Amino acid sequence: MTTTPPPRIAVVGAGPGGLACARILARHGIAATVYDRDAGPEARDQGGTLDLHADNGQLALREAGLLEEFFRLARPEGQEMRQLDPSGQVLFHHVPEPDERFKPEIDRRLLRDLLLASLPPGTVRWGHTLRAVTGPAGGPRRLYFADGTTVECDLVIGADGAWSAVRRAVSDATPRYTGISFLEAWFHDVTARHRDIAELVGQGSAAAADGERGLFAQRNGGDRIRVHIIQRAPADWITAAGLNPQDTGRIRTLLLERFRDWSPRMRRLIGDNDGPYTDRPIHALPATHTWRHSPSVTLLGDAAHLMPPLGAGVNLALLDACELALALALARHDTLDQALRAYENTMLPRSAETSRLLDGAVHDLISTQLPDFTAAEAR
Repeated sequence: MTTTPPPRIAVVGAGPGGLACARILARHGIAATVYDRDAGPEARDQGGTLDLHADNGQLALREAGLLEEFFRLARPEGQEMRQLDPSGQVLFHHVPEPDERFKPEIDRRLLRDLLLASLPPGTVRWGHTLRAVTGPAGGPRRLYFADGTTVECDLVIGADGAWSAVRRAVSDATPRYTGISFLEAWFHDVTARHRDIAELVGQGSAAAADGERGLFAQRNGGDRIRVHIIQRAPADWITAAGLNPQDTGRIRTLLLERFRDWSPRMRRLIGDNDGPYTDRPIHALPATHTWRHSPSVTLLGDAAHLMPPLGAGVNLALLDACELALALALARHDTLDQALRAYENTMLPRSAETSRLLDGAVHDLISTQLPDFTAAEAR
């Protein structure tokens, strides 16, 4: 892309998508500033583990020049997958080959640290909570932050997740509740303290369901396991039961009653957790979500196509970031508008197709039949 002077690019959101976009732009000599609401890179827990697929997430890391370093940090053994029944019997078991690299696991924190370390110093501005984006569609745009500061730029890239503030500048869409609730539980030092659970889950993931509810357990780095307790339930099911999220013991009692027909071994995945539960009601944008095209604002990742947490989200965010950065960097696009149209013309149909696949896959996680993990991961 040829513009004089160079465009002022603001990326909002320092998740994997936003950081990858800034990294690939930097490799092509295009500066971007990333703004994030966190006070710093260690401000909060970055969550669980991610599997990066060879046909999307890994493509972005290759363009970022980070693929081999990713493989050094990743856990290929995390590709193991077990499907169990409520008694704990194994119905399906995939054990990866020693050289299998299709979708190795990496902790989200390690991936973020890898991307952060690859950026020029000062690229990320921490402590910037975006309140609004104003200005004409043709630019320039002005960003208003919660601390009272403002920034003017020629292009705003919204990589700020499910409840994106950038999205509001171009779309009226808001995430809707899917009717599926995930309750997160963590197990620490599992080799010594939760040996039975460690053996049940293995080195990767294990899932079980009975038609109304399910469990999805996943090995993380640091000898930890994260379990999602999955139910069809109202979004406010905890408060509707007269509880609050801090009522760990009473929530545990309620869950154990709801899973009373499951085996004692499987119920340990619900009741033996270390620390409180975290409520994560699953929201999604419409599969056909699009927005008013603007030559000064675009979206990537969950800001563009929020989907259930079934392995596709981070991979699509990274692929979005890669394709957007390359569209901005390649000489065949002479203007910002041309580059953004080229990116959106590819990204929007892809995200719509993937959203349709995942719309049913999240419900399959609690069905009595083996979920279609191929569809769920949007291969």
